[in-house]
Amino acid sequence: MQTQWYQPTDQGRILCQLCPRACHLNDGDRGFCFVRQNIGGQMVLDTYGKSTGFCIDPIEKKPLNHFLPGTPVLSFGTAGCNLGCKFCQNWDISKSREVARLSDRASPEQIANAAQQSGCRSVAFTYNDPVIWAEYALDTAAACRQLGIRSVAVTAGYITPQARGDFFAGMDAANIDLKAFTEDFYFKLTSSHLQPVLDTIEYVCNQTDCWVELTNLMIPDANDSAAEITQMCEWILTHVGPNVPLHFTAFHPDFRMTDRNRTDPGSLQMAYNIARQCGLNYVYLGNVHDVARQSTYCHHCGELLIQRDWHQLGVYAMSGNQCASCHETIPGVFESSPGNWGARRQPVQIVTLT
Repeated sequence: MQTQWYQPTDQGRILCQLCPRACHLNDGDRGFCFVRQNIGGQMVLDTYGKSTGFCIDPIEKKPLNHFLPGTPVLSFGTAGCNLGCKFCQNWDISKSREVARLSDRASPEQIANAAQQSGCRSVAFTYNDPVIWAEYALDTAAACRQLGIRSVAVTAGYITPQARGDFFAGMDAANIDLKAFTEDFYFKLTSSHLQPVLDTIEYVCNQTDCWVELTNLMIPDANDSAAEITQMCEWILTHVGPNVPLHFTAFHPDFRMTDRNRTDPGSLQMAYNIARQCGLNYVYLGNVHDVARQSTYCHHCGELLIQRDWHQLGVYAMSGNQCASCHETIPGVFESSPGNWGARRQPVQIVTLT
């Protein structure tokens, strides 16, 4: 499929304007992401309509804790990525070069219908970064909106100012991965840069209606110092406010970083405490079993609002979007009652649902 966010340059080359990499491509060349290619002077997305598979997940797995709690989300991704993370935990998808062989096919309308027929309240663009297949994601989001289905982007936020307005206008929620808070980490371990991600977070939180939650994967001896976590939390508080949920998640050795240990629970608890002391109201731990720090508490009265055991909801003390105890409005997107999907994960075939 022909795309947008590019311009011709000289001698048949084109400049990709979708992400900050600004790939200059000769005819036949592919970008760093692998899925966008110069064909006869036009940018083509060769993963449009293709997926590496579909699965119904709990929304909490994205992770999103303040967006339609307890509801099922139809999740899918394609192939490729515009980052080069040495610790990638979806590397078999994001680094795939066998797009045609590995991918199922589904149109935006088929995906929207499948979500509706399977009882999903939203569709998530995940597993690999939807920024690189923005046209497919946006067309699917538009088809979903026609049926009252919400759209969720799980992204590293590595996108240009030219493209981010259109992209996030199509999204109802996003989890943005803030991988670290140093340029050195981003440059050496992800082959990208920190500032464009910070610009994206600030833009989406302050200038759009898209609900945002942030995730930080804590990697031992890479981005887990108390000083760096403090700087990150202080930036979040200053630039996007105290009510943007922040998820600290545990690292497990993978891809090209198998020399590190798993994240120690004590490090996660340290990060949790620092974030709360900095003034962030909603902080969570992920990839570990910690019911107390995976649950939601009212920022006004401190009451337990939503209890979580992994992705399974327990106590639920919300009244719509308010604390049932003190009636303080809780930031997020809540309905009159929670979903009951639970923690299960259910692979699906689109063809069987449409």
